[in-house]
Amino acid sequence: MKVLLLEPAGTTLRVRDQTVLEPTAPIVWFVFPDRWYDVARFHLADGTFTGWYTDICTPAVMGKDHWRITDLFLDLWQPVEGDPEWLDEVEFDQAVTSGILSPHLASAAREARNELESLLRRRAWPPDICRNTDLTFPAARPPRR
Repeated sequence: MKVLLLEPAGTTLRVRDQTVLEPTAPIVWFVFPDRWYDVARFHLADGTFTGWYTDICTPAVMGKDHWRITDLFLDLWQPVEGDPEWLDEVEFDQAVTSGILSPHLASAAREARNELESLLRRRAWPPDICRNTDLTFPAARPPRR
């Protein structure tokens, strides 16, 4: 697993008319090379933690100085307060129907969603490493010079 700090995010994301990520905000990103998802810890510009954003994607292929994934459209938003919700389901369905996503990738995305649903029911999502790492964690924020 890799823990990455993206600072700044460079984009705004709103869920249900609420800003959950601002352009100058940092993101702590958790990449699991053998899993069909990654997880991001989203913040506002002032560092306020807003929730976890899970991206269903192909397993990361890690190179010496790069890594690569393919986004499979489905995303899970889990706010600090409130219930988790799936995002981009219409886009996923359109990608499947139009053939942008192959049957293999669509099936893998659905399996990942089922896995995450099971973990959510057991209150085991996101993983402990995501819950226990924040912007003050040494691995998430290297020392400034």
